[in-house]
Amino acid sequence: MHHDCNHPIVHRDISSNNVLLNLEWEAFIADFGTARLLDPDSSNRTVIVGTYGYIAPEFAYSLVVTEKCDVYSFGVLALEILMGKHPGELLSILLSSSSSSVQNIMLNEILDPRLSPPRSRKLVGDIAFVAIIAFACLRTKPKARPTMKLVSQEFLHIKSPISMPLHEISLIELKNYEMFMSGECYK
Repeated sequence: MHHDCNHPIVHRDISSNNVLLNLEWEAFIADFGTARLLDPDSSNRTVIVGTYGYIAPEFAYSLVVTEKCDVYSFGVLALEILMGKHPGELLSILLSSSSSSVQNIMLNEILDPRLSPPRSRKLVGDIAFVAIIAFACLRTKPKARPTMKLVSQEFLHIKSPISMPLHEISLIELKNYEMFMSGECYK
């Protein structure tokens, strides 16, 4: 949507309510009722649309929509999948100026408690990988967030960046992981 169209399309409401699963449990974004074409010759100012808790902070403040607004929403959704609930409280901690609050939170503490803990190192690595991508998508500065094209490419080439036990992986490590630091994410 962002990269393969003549004018990029921004969904503006990426949330768990707008994800549908097919018979093979593959996820698809649905409900394009709030989608908008981005015009490079326009300010792209608009009214706020979207689901509360998924809207990028800069969109709420400036009313200017960009592709990075969808990237932020995707980050919220990715954390929601890991946690089994909306990550509102965690987002508040992450967006606060003090990262010391995040320092002592371990990845296993935020995972959905209804699921049994992962037993294999590969699964632990995959969970850490999703968290790393989510945190990259949630960066405060929109230009520091990866593009959705880069996120998609990373998911196609899943790497298990961390081979530690789940209870030893801190959120601050994942938040500061050096993924997506190439120049492409700043486009």
